Amino acid sequence: MESKDKDHILSLKVMRLTRPSLFTGLAIGCDARDLPGEYLNADIRADIAIPQGLSNTGVGHMLLLPQSFGNIYLGETFSCCLCVHNDGSDSIREVSIKAVLQMSNQRVPLLGEDDNEMLHQLEGNGTINEVIQHEVKDIGTHILVCAVSYLSSSGDRLSFRKFFKFQVMKPLDVKTKFYNAEVWKVQLFS
Repeated sequence: MESKDKDHILSLKVMRLTRPSLFTGLAIGCDARDLPGEYLNADIRADIAIPQGLSNTGVGHMLLLPQSFGNIYLGETFSCCLCVHNDGSDSIREVSIKAVLQMSNQRVPLLGEDDNEMLHQLEGNGTINEVIQHEVKDIGTHILVCAVSYLSSSGDRLSFRKFFKFQVMKPLDVKTKFYNAEVWKVQLFS
């Protein structure tokens, strides 16, 4: 049963796993005993891009976690974490997670497509995390389809799906131009 009009007790988040990139922010700090005193450290503490409550680690303040799906290039391994969370306090039984990657010419099952799929029990405020990976071999539009089905506390079988669309691009585009050069003979008179 595909339920769209009912609020689900489970929620699904999909996070792409990538390397953090460098962030060009204020990375200059000093010891409190130095001449500037706490002046530079106060600026660092006021910077919203730096995690609060952590000590000044220098290089760690320059790393930035991606805020979007980002660019995906041909030949790259697409990795993401599917996170299913039980927002309620009741235990949920027979939780099933499926993920399929759809391209223009094929459909690739990534998680939960086999007959012996693992059914999870999810306690109240509990989380199930699944990591999926796939080497991208086609350029163009890709759609990650994630489906979650479960048995509610009342015994009803409920399910929902989410779609995540992204583009796969060429990592390198080489364009070549050819020029016809005419060769002129020059004859010297002496």
